[in-house]
Amino acid sequence: MRDPGTIAVDELQSFVASALAENGVQATDAAKVAGLMVEADIYGYETHGVFRLRQYLARLEGGGCNPKPDIKVAQETAATAVIDGDDGLGHLAMSAARDLAMEKAQAVGIGWVGVRRGNHAGPLALYVRPQAEARMLGIAAAVGSANHVPPYGGTDLLIGTNPIAFSAPTKGQDPFVFDMATTVAAMGKIKTMLQQGQPMPEGWMVGRDGKPLTDPARRSEGYLLPIGGPKGFGLSVAIGLLAGVLNGAAFGSNVVDFTKDTSSATNTGQFVVALNPAAFGIGDDFPEIAAQVFAEMRASQPLPGHDPVRLPGDGKTSAAETRRAIGLTLNPALRRDLNELAAHSGLIPPFPDDKTS
Repeated sequence: MRDPGTIAVDELQSFVASALAENGVQATDAAKVAGLMVEADIYGYETHGVFRLRQYLARLEGGGCNPKPDIKVAQETAATAVIDGDDGLGHLAMSAARDLAMEKAQAVGIGWVGVRRGNHAGPLALYVRPQAEARMLGIAAAVGSANHVPPYGGTDLLIGTNPIAFSAPTKGQDPFVFDMATTVAAMGKIKTMLQQGQPMPEGWMVGRDGKPLTDPARRSEGYLLPIGGPKGFGLSVAIGLLAGVLNGAAFGSNVVDFTKDTSSATNTGQFVVALNPAAFGIGDDFPEIAAQVFAEMRASQPLPGHDPVRLPGDGKTSAAETRRAIGLTLNPALRRDLNELAAHSGLIPPFPDDKTS
């Protein structure tokens, strides 16, 4: 008998697609976005997967997200392009940007595609892993969907978590996939801790008095901290210039908090890059060379008390295969939330027998 907290991948995807469709999203778009949202959970990015459904539905209901966008290329050269997301669900514009970047990389060696008038699109790993699976390298970055960080040494909230991701092919089942926020913790992790009633570790946020803040319910009273102090601040500004300003998208005080404001267009900026190793004279040797380097790193003697060395992406493929086979086990708070969203949308709850609901 299956755990009532576990749901088959196709069932969860069908529910998410139905919830989006009930809020005006076209069926084909709803299916695509639902597939990407569930894919995030399959690969272990729970804070940026189905957990975000409530936020997306709120923006659809509030009018800040266009349920029927006309996504198109606004500017293009042989190696570059800018996609206008028409304020639609961010996954649609970002998947279009990823696919176009890969097409350009196959043709001319590199594809760099920016996005303007986008929205939150889940984890960036969704938009770089396919490059590695196609024996290319991938890069993606985004301006965060709300400002939670002041400039280093300042107090005005002008910067988001501004994530960045990289991928590369290698021999074996796990490509190199590195996806991180430029803050010590992503806001999604803090929101899941609030949902589950857990405190934040010290060092993630500070209050306006500069002292550690550990209550996720008080997150609006403080500041997220950048990784590496001024270095993380500089990196997040660079991402803002490339993903925001370069694309004609929001950065700085123009960024709309997509959770608090559900009626305004966010003009979220992102970019996706694909690099074809063949264009750099390395032919088909990149995966083998990378595998040799990674093998040396994994063979490094661990420090006392440390686990063996791992590379970003290690174990993701087998874990994903297991989840596809046996289903996804969601935490009780998320199961309750999805059941509530189902009731609000007039749908059958995805966890009807769950006692936590």
